[in-house]
Amino acid sequence: MTHTGTQTIETERLILRRFEYSDTDAVFKNWASDEQVQKMYSEPTYETAEAVKGLLDKYIGSYERDDYYRWAVTLKDGECIGQIAYFMVDSKNHFAEIEYCIGAAFQKNGYATEAAKAVIAYGFDSIGLHKVQICCKTINTKSRRVIEKCGLTYEGTLRDYFFMDGEYVGRMYFSILKGEYIG
Repeated sequence: MTHTGTQTIETERLILRRFEYSDTDAVFKNWASDEQVQKMYSEPTYETAEAVKGLLDKYIGSYERDDYYRWAVTLKDGECIGQIAYFMVDSKNHFAEIEYCIGAAFQKNGYATEAAKAVIAYGFDSIGLHKVQICCKTINTKSRRVIEKCGLTYEGTLRDYFFMDGEYVGRMYFSILKGEYIG
């Protein structure tokens, strides 16, 4: 594996780049203050833009590490509409897990799929990963569609993994191996 850190990736409609403090208002408005979006990927809802700035402090400060991969998902006009990351990277086993979210107003446009495909390609082609994994809650049908469109294989479900709104929800695991990846 060759750690490269978070490098800019351009797709047909998106630019995936490092977060900047100028993203604070868009992050707050487009998803971090949205309870439904945040709940689907087990993150807290942010009450103020100042609180989001604290989150960006963590992201931006981590860019010093070459094994840190977190991208602001931006439209070509610069609007930050979501985020995607290799939030878990296992260098010893050449494995990483992706998390992503797209603001509700921008969902159902294929942006999550476009970003995920680009990050999967980056993982295999630039970092040298052997396996990429994505997990989602059993109730998150939108995320499952993204995962399926990216060509990942279902591996199994951990039953009753999350306790949400008074109910237990499973965690589904999907992965793709470098040998299965068609770039």
